[in-house]
Amino acid sequence: MAISLLKYNLRRWSIKLLNWEYWPMWVVYFPVSFYYIYLSIKAKSFFFFSAANPSIETGGAFFESKWKIFELIPPSFFPKTIYVGENEGIDTVQKALETAKLTYPIIAKPDRGERGWLVSKIKSRKELSFYINSTNIPFLIQEYIDFPLELSVFYYRHPSSNKGTVTSVTFKKLLTIVGDGISDIEQLILKNNRSFLQYHRLKQSDTIALTNVLSKGEELVIVPYGNHVLGAEFLDYNHIIDEQLNHTFDKISAQIEGFYFGRFDLRCNSIDELKQGKNISILELNGVGAEPAHIYQPGFSFFKGQKVIAEHYKMMFDAAIYNNSKGISYLSYQEFKNWRKLEKEHKLKASS
Repeated sequence: MAISLLKYNLRRWSIKLLNWEYWPMWVVYFPVSFYYIYLSIKAKSFFFFSAANPSIETGGAFFESKWKIFELIPPSFFPKTIYVGENEGIDTVQKALETAKLTYPIIAKPDRGERGWLVSKIKSRKELSFYINSTNIPFLIQEYIDFPLELSVFYYRHPSSNKGTVTSVTFKKLLTIVGDGISDIEQLILKNNRSFLQYHRLKQSDTIALTNVLSKGEELVIVPYGNHVLGAEFLDYNHIIDEQLNHTFDKISAQIEGFYFGRFDLRCNSIDELKQGKNISILELNGVGAEPAHIYQPGFSFFKGQKVIAEHYKMMFDAAIYNNSKGISYLSYQEFKNWRKLEKEHKLKASS
């Protein structure tokens, strides 16, 4: 199905304008940035955030190593994961997969990266070889976890306390289309605003047979990643927060040294098992750069979202101030510049 570039851009622009979940980050965070400046003045450092999670590079604000974070987490809580350094060929990587008893499909993602950047589900040695040859930076290979629920759980604990609290739970509804027995997959993608925003990327992919027709009521997941930028719908699941859930994440977080504030991106079998701490697989642990993602539920008030972000800034501030009083230094301006320089070089290398 052909669609003119003008019509595509006009519809894309209108969808993003009318739904603040798609607004640029600087626009979303501009109002609450004044509160952050106030907290920075109180902390006497614009980079106070770095002390909130002493064991994570930059506190988890940006360019932190996922591999180093996984090294902090007990292996029973996350999928089988291997680190692939630069210049490792397919034979070496395939042997590492066999040693780790990893089978296809697998998930590949950069060791340092965010928001779904270069994340790929790989189904064969051929696809893995292509990923290795097109990725010039260290990356991780993870066991593909097919638990039915994908959630983000934000957790905060003051460093002086043994008990914390889950402050946000987000259900990630993977980008899915539903057949009507008449329209082909391409037509179904164009009918839905959320999938429409992924149209050009999906059309360039060879993983979906766009001319196939789904039977009425048949569902097809067209993007298997729980990333908002890749089309996942974020739904507010704060109603499941209770003492049992808090207790479970107290137990998990207590085993992660130097972690007090951030978000677990995970998969699980059910809400009941999540609360019991059973069959949980942590796909990523994000530090101070993470968001209470439930605010991106369609229809969630922008102003209420600002309030939620401000509340989390205060939690981050409290953890950082306390840790600083115990000898944890804040990131200096020069250190911040050095980290940003490394990040820029890293992304340039990945695209070269």
